[in-house]
Amino acid sequence: MLSHDRVWAAIDALAERYSLSASGLARRAGLDSTAFNKSKRLSSDGRPRWPSTESLAKIIEATGASLDEFTGLIEGRSVPGAVPARRRSVPLLGFAQAGAGGFFDDAGFPAGQGWDLVELPAQSTESAYALQVQGDSMLPLYRNGDVLIVEPGAATRKGDRVVVKTTSGEVMAKVLERQTVKSIALVSLNPDHPDRDIAMRDVEWVARIVWASQ
Repeated sequence: MLSHDRVWAAIDALAERYSLSASGLARRAGLDSTAFNKSKRLSSDGRPRWPSTESLAKIIEATGASLDEFTGLIEGRSVPGAVPARRRSVPLLGFAQAGAGGFFDDAGFPAGQGWDLVELPAQSTESAYALQVQGDSMLPLYRNGDVLIVEPGAATRKGDRVVVKTTSGEVMAKVLERQTVKSIALVSLNPDHPDRDIAMRDVEWVARIVWASQ
């Protein structure tokens, strides 16, 4: 039976399955970090407050879970193939390494061996790798030491958070505003740093940020 308690319990279970807190799940889905706080589950007069269908769709998309997997959590049943997320290791690079020559192939994948590794939930694909934030240029969204998981070649659209490397070796994390065959427009995460409009001939690769450890 669909109930207020079961829906919220399923959100908590989904977060745990993908090694996230409720607030971490909300941030990952692009929602306010307090959206799933226990204090938000009842209104001021004590009436049950339900999560919106938009919020549920966003957390399902953000984790890579299936709708059947989520409804299975609501109903308390197991779903074939939906097991607690395995963890796998992907290469971990600093932004300075990402900007140096020789570390990537033409498609934006780390080249060679010997990288430090970081364990991540299984929803990251075989092409994913990790970049560790250095400095404060991405505040307030990403702090120094946060790990960003990027997927080169993943489809991007307006509003996506992306990492871009230029042919001059500059590496930046921004929000994609527009991309055409001629140029890419990027909005800065930190208001103290400028937005950018870069000619595509000066872009080496673009990789979408699909996960962040915060």
